[in-house]
Formats: sequence, structure tokens, C-alpha cells
Amino acid sequence: MALIDGSTLDLKEHVVAINRVSKTVKGGRIYKFAALIVVGDGNGIVGFGIGKAGEVPDAIRKGIEDAKKNLVKISLKGTTIPHEVIGEYGAGKVLMKPAAPGTGAIAGGPVRAVIEAVGIKDIRTKALRSNNPCNVVRATLAGLMSLRTADEVAAVRGKSVKEILG
Repeated sequence: MALIDGSTLDLKEHVVAINRVSKTVKGGRIYKFAALIVVGDGNGIVGFGIGKAGEVPDAIRKGIEDAKKNLVKISLKGTTIPHEVIGEYGAGKVLMKPAAPGTGAIAGGPVRAVIEAVGIKDIRTKALRSNNPCNVVRATLAGLMSLRTADEVAAVRGKSVKEILG
């Protein structure tokens, strides 16, 4: 998948998780923050990033900058996805099924942030196995990037859409 230049797009940011980490040194503990951010234009373009800093606003800013460097285009079919898919990353596994118009986005936590950033309105999802927000976001994006519409499949096979769909 080719990366997209985010400077020309109107992107919306979603803070998925903020994690406080500590390091114990001779004088006590040093606290730092890691922020997991998802950005998207609501029209099929999405990216995520992680920012780490001593203060929360700096971590969020770094996460947004990182997310804008990793934008990808997702294939959609109207307000839903073209077909059922399971995205996997590490121990994270996310099941995504297309839904009829009016169903809404049935998704929880990190998956919902990615789905809303992409602009999918009707979908049913279930996060399986891991509940680590970073792995769930990566699994969701892996599944969404593997989606292909009937037009794309037909072009790869050198056939018409009617021949593919029967």
C-alpha cells in the first residue's frame, strides 16, 4: 500500500490510549507518557501513530505527527466494507463484518476509533484475543488494508465484475 501525503487533507484526530510509564532511578521515579493516536479524513484514509514524551500534550502532538506519516487508503463499499475480514497483528485479532445501512458502527474501544476515522458508518466488529490497544489498532488496520472491492479483484484477474460475481 502506498503512503499518502497528509499535509493536503483535513484530518481528524482520535486519542485511543494514554499510558503512563515509569523508570526508577536513584532519586525516585521518573514518569513519562505514551499516546496512541488515530487520524483519518472520514473518507477512507486513516493512519495511526505513537508519541512518547514527558508531558501528555507533547506525547499527543508527537503521536499526531507520527500518524500523519503513516496514512493508507482503505477500500469501502458505500458506508460499509466490501466483505468480511479478520485482521491480525501479534496476539490482536479483530473480526469485521459488513452491515446493512442504518446498523451503525458496532465496535468497542480502539476498533471504534479506527472505524470512525476511516468513515465507516455501518459495520459489526469483535475484538478477539488481545485487549492491548496498540495491537488491536494494528490488527484493525491490517484487516482494513486487506479489503478489496469487486472492481479491484476484477482488474487483477483481467476479468469483468460480472464474471467475478457470477
